[in-house]
Amino acid sequence: MTYVDGFVAAVPIENREAYIRHARVAAEVFKEHGALSVVECWEDDVPDGKITSFPMAVQRKEGEAIVFAWIAWPSREAEQKGMKAAMEDPRLRPDDNPMPFDGKRMIYGGFTTVLEL
Repeated sequence: MTYVDGFVAAVPIENREAYIRHARVAAEVFKEHGALSVVECWEDDVPDGKITSFPMAVQRKEGEAIVFAWIAWPSREAEQKGMKAAMEDPRLRPDDNPMPFDGKRMIYGGFTTVLEL
């Protein structure tokens, strides 16, 4: 089964196109280093929560939208090798491809797939 890296971030709405450009470059890099697919989603129906929510998790501010994304890899081993290579790829250097959002508020993690239909 696949291994998945998942991400949630708050992106200034005015940076939507910059985010898409950034994500497109990153997706190319991840795919070149073994990712099966990269999916980027811009919020459409993301409610505020009372106890937990996506907005609370990333401390969304006024004028920001939630982005939910994931990268599918063939295995955990492929993810470790591919992610290391991607992070060393010059196309992902912050000076050349700056993140158009506050990376300190991004949440992320790796997940082992338990069901895939």
